[in-house]
Amino acid sequence: MELLQVRAVLFDMDGTLVTSDEAVERAWTTWAHEYGVDATAVLAIAHGSPAESTVDRMLPGIEEPARSKAANRQLELQYDDLSDVSAAPGAAEVLATIKQLGLPWAVVTSADRQLAKARLGAAGIDPPVLVTVEDISKGKPDPEGYLRAAELLETSPTSCLVVEDAEVGLQAGRAAGAITAALKGLSGDVNLTDLHQLAALLDQRAHE
Repeated sequence: MELLQVRAVLFDMDGTLVTSDEAVERAWTTWAHEYGVDATAVLAIAHGSPAESTVDRMLPGIEEPARSKAANRQLELQYDDLSDVSAAPGAAEVLATIKQLGLPWAVVTSADRQLAKARLGAAGIDPPVLVTVEDISKGKPDPEGYLRAAELLETSPTSCLVVEDAEVGLQAGRAAGAITAALKGLSGDVNLTDLHQLAALLDQRAHE
């Protein structure tokens, strides 16, 4: 029933609309070795969060400009690592369904614009609205990114569907007042096995 209220769809990027988990993990593993912290601990908290948030947790007490340098280094490790980045299974189908239904959509990511453009380009995806970590003052789990996307799409946040594969992203969606769709076994208002299922559910909604 939640999908009957949807007037716009807001996608996370990494692990949701774009298959890039391996590239993300390679970058954070290299970063962890460079900064002398435990890679396993980094990977346990990094997914879906802005680089600065992970830096703050792994290097407590770090101050500027070292904080920004550490976060920027993590992003630099990812810019050219696109060899296995692709559209997630079902991404083309769900975007085609959204277009057919006339629903506006956006991508809201914890990546910066350079990395987001690179990954979305590698996946063949060109969102009409892209909100990156550079467009907001607070990243996920803060709702600012999703609220900004809803504003740009001229849609109430409560009528937006946030599609996420990370708990911090789902927290951001909930805090924005949006309907949430969760991948990878996480819990949302709608629980998804993949984007193929989301395409089918949205198509079904159109005929109810």
